[in-house]
Amino acid sequence: MGEHENGDRPPAGVDVERASIARAYDALLGGTDHFAVDRAAVAELRKVCPEITDVAVHNRRALGRGVRHLAGELGIRQFLDLGSGLPTAQNTHQVAQSLVPDARVVYVDIDPMVPAHSRALLPDDGSTAVIAADLREPETILGHPDLHKIIDFEEPVAVLLVAILHHLHDDEDPRGIVEAYLGAVPPGSPLFVTHFCSSSPDAPALEKAFHGVLGTGRFRSMEEIRAYFDGTDLQPPGVVYLPDLYPEVPRIRDFTVAGRLMAGGIGVRR
Repeated sequence: MGEHENGDRPPAGVDVERASIARAYDALLGGTDHFAVDRAAVAELRKVCPEITDVAVHNRRALGRGVRHLAGELGIRQFLDLGSGLPTAQNTHQVAQSLVPDARVVYVDIDPMVPAHSRALLPDDGSTAVIAADLREPETILGHPDLHKIIDFEEPVAVLLVAILHHLHDDEDPRGIVEAYLGAVPPGSPLFVTHFCSSSPDAPALEKAFHGVLGTGRFRSMEEIRAYFDGTDLQPPGVVYLPDLYPEVPRIRDFTVAGRLMAGGIGVRR
């Protein structure tokens, strides 16, 4: 059996012999909810891209800035965080509720570690929930009773697909999945996407490494990423590399390799 970083026994259903996307991301962010197989996967990725930890950090920081923009500037009070991953510092509900105390958040992830750990950390006040489900099955998630206990679909709902669509293969119709979720929320609802980007010359080797250790990890072009926002009004600054997405301070130097490997943006459903 793989060794858990903090020595705890894994929750039921967790395969400790196969690397997990959520647990590998947790390892990159310095968390403790991962196993030897996940750390080995990260080590292989680091051989190809020594800055892979910085890629994860850029994404996590972009999540926080994006949620602050949604809750603060756009006044959004409901969030559906799909493929949310394992909880760490500054989760979606923490960021949103720091600005809008009555904000409501539903997390969805297929990895059994996520609900097991999230439920122990979420506030027990009816403002948050976690659903163990596959985001590739929108009908299941959109019909889930726990979702409807938290989210009012008569009001705008922010749909978050942060660092997850690149783990869907082309034949899984990621654009169709996005359209299904957007079709379920009312006009005025934002879509927030971050995604591996193929614009960097370092992307092909890293894509190959991701497929080798995790079986997924599709680096798509800026044009392909923008296409997810069809049917929305793309908000400034548009689809950009993550350090340029709602930066807290102006950029004063060129991007490193890590800064060019992910892009994202926010669009508001018409």
